[in-house]
Parts: sequence; C-alpha cells; structure tokens
Amino acid sequence: MAQVSFLLMAFVYLAVAVISVPIAKRLGLGSVLGYLIGGVLIGPFGASLVGDQTDVMHFAEFGVVMMLFLVGLELRPQFLWQLRKPILGLGSAQLIGTTAVLAGTGIALGFDWRIALAAGIILAMSSTAIVLQTLAEKNLMKTPVGQASFSVLLFQDIAVIPLLAFLPLLAFGVPHGDAGGHGAAAHAGWIDAVPGWAYPLVVIGAVASIILAGRLALRPVFRYIASARLREMFTAFGLLIVVGIAVLMQAVGLSPALGTFLAGVVLAESEFRHELESDIEPFKGLLMGLFFISVGAGIDFALLAHSPGLIAALVFGVVAVKAGVLFILSRVFRFSLSEGILFALALSQVGEFAFVLIAFALQNAVLPADIANPLVAAVALSMLTTPLLLIAYDKRIAPRLVTPEPEREPDDIQADGTAIIAGFGRFGQVAGRLLLANGFRVTVLDHDADHVEGVRAYGFKVYFGDASRVDLLKAAGAAEAKILIIAVDEHEKMMEIAEAAKKHFPQLKLLSRAYDRVKAFELMKLDVDVVKRETFGSALEIGVEALKAMGFRAYQAERAGRLFRKHDEAAVVIPEEYWDDEEGYLRVFRQKTEALERVLQADLARPPDEGADAAWDTQTLVAEVRAAKPGARR
Repeated sequence: MAQVSFLLMAFVYLAVAVISVPIAKRLGLGSVLGYLIGGVLIGPFGASLVGDQTDVMHFAEFGVVMMLFLVGLELRPQFLWQLRKPILGLGSAQLIGTTAVLAGTGIALGFDWRIALAAGIILAMSSTAIVLQTLAEKNLMKTPVGQASFSVLLFQDIAVIPLLAFLPLLAFGVPHGDAGGHGAAAHAGWIDAVPGWAYPLVVIGAVASIILAGRLALRPVFRYIASARLREMFTAFGLLIVVGIAVLMQAVGLSPALGTFLAGVVLAESEFRHELESDIEPFKGLLMGLFFISVGAGIDFALLAHSPGLIAALVFGVVAVKAGVLFILSRVFRFSLSEGILFALALSQVGEFAFVLIAFALQNAVLPADIANPLVAAVALSMLTTPLLLIAYDKRIAPRLVTPEPEREPDDIQADGTAIIAGFGRFGQVAGRLLLANGFRVTVLDHDADHVEGVRAYGFKVYFGDASRVDLLKAAGAAEAKILIIAVDEHEKMMEIAEAAKKHFPQLKLLSRAYDRVKAFELMKLDVDVVKRETFGSALEIGVEALKAMGFRAYQAERAGRLFRKHDEAAVVIPEEYWDDEEGYLRVFRQKTEALERVLQADLARPPDEGADAAWDTQTLVAEVRAAKPGARR
C-alpha cells in the first residue's frame, strides 16, 4: 500500500509540474510561480491530493544543496575572492539592517524584545532557491544585481551557523525538546560531546577536508571513472560527492548548502566541471521544482482565513521593510536607480531557511506557537510575492526608468563616389573593403551611432544617418551614383531603403543582403537587382569542404558546389503568379529542389577525369604559379 501511495504521490507532483509550469511560462509568470501555484492547487487547501508537506520539503530542500554546488562550479576561487567585499559588506549590512528594523518594529508594537529580535533575525533571511532560480531565468546572474544578490544570499547561508548558536540565548521558557528540527538545526549526535573550545577546530577540519579532497583526491578519481566510459558511474560519483559533503556538514552542525558550495568552488577549475554540471542539473531542477510545489501545498489557508488581516499585514509589512532596507543599501553601495529597485524586489521575500529557524526557535522556546504559526504562513506567502513583483518591475517600472537618449542629428555628408553602402557592419565592411581595395570611392551611411564611432577608430570614413531618408540618400550622391549596397541588419529597414531608392533614384542598381530565403523573396518582389542570402556563401563553402572530407575529389566537390549554387539561387526566383499563393509557392519550390537533386546525381554518374583535380585544387594552382617563376626548375 505504501508503494502505491508513493507512486501516486510521485505521479501527482510530476503531473502538476508538467501542467502548471508551461502554462505559467507561456503567461509570462516564470517557472517558480508556476510551481508555487501548482502546489497550492494540489495541497490540503486546494484539491487535497497531497497531505502534510514537512517530509517532502525536507527531501526537496536537497535541491537547494545541489543548486549551491552548481553555483560553486561557476565561480572560480579568484572570482569569489573578488566578491569578498559585497559578501562581507553588503551581506552583513543587509542582515543587520533588516533585523534591526524588523525587531524595532516588533518592540514598537508591544512584543517582548527577545521575541521581536528572534523574529527579525528569521525574517531577514531571503530565499536562495527563488532568487537564484528567477535571476537565472532572466539571465541576470552575471549582472551587478545578480552578483550582489548572490553575495547577500551567500552571507546569509554562512550566517545560519552562528544564528543557530545565538537563538537559544533568547529563550523565554523551557525548551520543548525535538520539535522536528532538521537541516543545520539538528545538532544531535557525537558533536554534542565535543567540548566548546574544540568545536571551531572540528568545523575548520571539516572545511579543510573538503578543500584538500577536492584538490588532491577527487580529480584522480574522476579520471579513473571517466576512463571506464560509463556515463552513469560518473553521474553516480557526482551525486555521491554532493550527498557525502551534505552528510559531513550536518554531522558537524554546518549548512549542507554551504559545504557543497565550497566543494563546487574547489572543483570550478577541474576539467570535469562541465560534465558535472550537465549530470547534476536535471536532479537539481526536479528537486527545486518539488521544493516550490511543497511550499505552495504547505501554505496554511485555514490560518489565513481565520486571521486574514494579521497574515496580510505580516506579508506586506515584511516585504515592504526588506525592500526598503535593501533599496537604501543599494544607494549606499552606488547602484543605479533601476539596479537598486531590482535588487530590493528580488531579495524582499523570506527564505527557506526561515522554516528551519522557526522550527528551531519553537523547539528551544524562543518563539511561542501562536507567533510561530503565523510566521510560517507569512514566510510561504512572501515567496509568492517575488515572481509577481519582478513581473511588475519588467512590465511597469523598468520601462519608465529608461531615459531615452536625445536623437542625434545626421552628419553633414560629402558624397565621395559612385557607390553607396547603407550599413557598415560585418557584411557591409567586406563589400566596402573590396571596393576600396580596387580603387573605387565609396560613401558609407550607418544609423547606429555607437557603431559609427567604433569603425571610425579603424580609419573608415562613415557618416551617421538613416539611409531610408530620401534627403540623406540624395546628400550621399544617390542621384549620380551607380550602385547602392543595402547591408543593414533589420529586414524592415532594408525594405524601406529599397522602396525609397527605387522610387526616387531609379537609375541606381540595388544590391542587398537578406537574412534567409523568405526575406530574399520579399526583396526580389521590390525588384532589387541583386539579393544575396547572408550566410549562404559561407555555408556552401563549408559544404564543399565537407564533401572533400567525405572522399570527393576536389573537382567533384567544387563542381557540386557550383551546381548547387546555380540551381538553389534559381529556386528562390518564383513566377509572379505564385507570389501571393503560398501553396503554389511551396509546390514550385519542391519541384525545383527535386530537380536540383536529379542534376547532382546525374553529375556524379559522369566518368571521372583523372587530370581535373589540378584545375580545381587551390594548392595545386599555388604550386604551378611558384613553378612558373623565372629561375624555377621545370
């Protein structure tokens, strides 16, 4: 029966993840909010498909441990050393400042100072899981906000250890014994027998053993396992490292997440780093999802219904206070306004370690149950606010903080010759340099001001201006020029330039790049004289080299490439009657593609020409030129 129950629970959790997360992502809510809402729906106060979440959450918290291990793999020791100031400075300022404001508020409301201080410490913690997951989804981890957020979270993880030692000093009654504390809160076992003076030595020894094992022992073992070429053994050893370090950290009363993070940093310079990441990432993702679902399912809506005003005041009050303190710190540490707001909102929730600290405080008579229970509900609900606040930031706040740059006036253009190039990026530069190298004078326009300044530093004469404007084209000499090369990036801008040039300067021959076949066809409909797909030539050259690598003679590969170019370019040109007939266009295209395959197959059937390689092989031509020099041996 237990097995059936376990399988049914696993099915429910997986089903809600598969259903809720894609929907949330499609609605722009993010995966974290999808997991939380899914948990609410299946929890005791939703469809009641799952029961108490305590044991599930204890297991799922291992996802946080794996996340910190993967984060450590991304941080080389020297980079972590560079973050020492924000970790110690910003991290300590956040924890002390937030605790002080929250504790002061509690005392002002009439609570005993010990209860107010304990609650302030607990509520000052932010969620490593939610913040890192959300910032990673938004590609913000390597930004200043991402690094500052990570620094604060890392300091909080480190601070859990001394906080667990400090909280019992605030007890107002007799400890209740084991109340289900877990994680770093479980100090039971042999560590209790260690004298107080020796405990720091035990901690240092545990940390040192992780560093030495990572430096000296793990790499040879990884090499040995990799030589067996059994991928599952490599994955198993990676999981063994994470689980083993978590067990060691718990045994000495330290945070498992902190220990695995340290191991990740030690292995960050290992040649097996990327393989470890790819092996452990799926387990981390599933466990993190399970953690968020269990948080959502564990929200006590009965308590919320009984005291909605109290819980709402707790949630919004704590989030507002934390965001306010974080924003003030962001200004002190010289963040920009937009970075400061994002930083404050990202860390404004209460974290998963608060569950550990509340259970520990309840166990040690630091908090009474009538205060601890509303705090648990407020912690869980505060986690729901972060994805919503960040969505509001993206949609409402960030756009208003962007100061539009004053529009730059176009340069005074002096027409230099009979060729004009619109756009001088990687595509336009190749065409322009070829013309310049062969003695032609070229007038170049580009509408990206930063890019104009950049290419001018290399000695190119480029004018800032939008080539779709008729007056600027005229100033560039379009009335007398022979050709206009359209090399801008944006397809819509290409179309605007082509339309303006065709209408006002019909004598110009237009040559344009195109992103792909469809865009090329649209330019051809405007009667652009020459259209070249921007990656077609280089891709074709790679294909020719691939044929040679597969055993084709040089002349066979080159001839196949030329035949392919000829017929594929012809396939882009579709009769006018099919321009607005998608089915007819696709039918004609398929016919031309089949014809190309028949031509290439027929060419392969030709008898080989033994002497033809020399006519197509570049290296042979170079040798012939050298041999033809005066004095060369014949």
